[in-house]
Amino acid sequence: MRVTVGVLIVGLAVTPLALGQTGGRAVNPSIDMQGFLRVSMQAAEHREARRISEADFIRMSREPGTIVLDARSRQRFDELHVKGAINLSFPDIAVESLQKTIPDRNTRILIYCNNNFTGAQGPFPTKAPSASLNLSTYIALYNYGYRNVYELADTFELKTSRLEFESSARR
Repeated sequence: MRVTVGVLIVGLAVTPLALGQTGGRAVNPSIDMQGFLRVSMQAAEHREARRISEADFIRMSREPGTIVLDARSRQRFDELHVKGAINLSFPDIAVESLQKTIPDRNTRILIYCNNNFTGAQGPFPTKAPSASLNLSTYIALYNYGYRNVYELADTFELKTSRLEFESSARR
């Protein structure tokens, strides 16, 4: 019994070190989980009033100065995307790529993701609802100071959606 308790105590003491923490502080200052969670909560609150219908998405996408941003992989984007959308895949969202792609943080940005469409598992494979790309993209844009972001709210059968789609894939 003593050996088991001793191993458990040593194991608990070593666990923070194994997780890369010392004294409750992160070893890598470039990775901030608490900051991410804080910004995520702020973005979630901001997002609630910015989820829009398909009709509003279409109308807003036609207005000058609006960007439709697709953060899916280049492969999925090339396969099929909302007509006129630009692609900046989620792993590539960073300070420099955002400054190059959307230099004005006040630009109106419309986003959509896989989970907005059904009936097209190739270009729009379903993700777990809590892993929806809209959530990650919205939080990332918010974190980089973009506040004029709107998200397509509903889920649509691809064949019946009123959005126009196009492909960039070579045939």
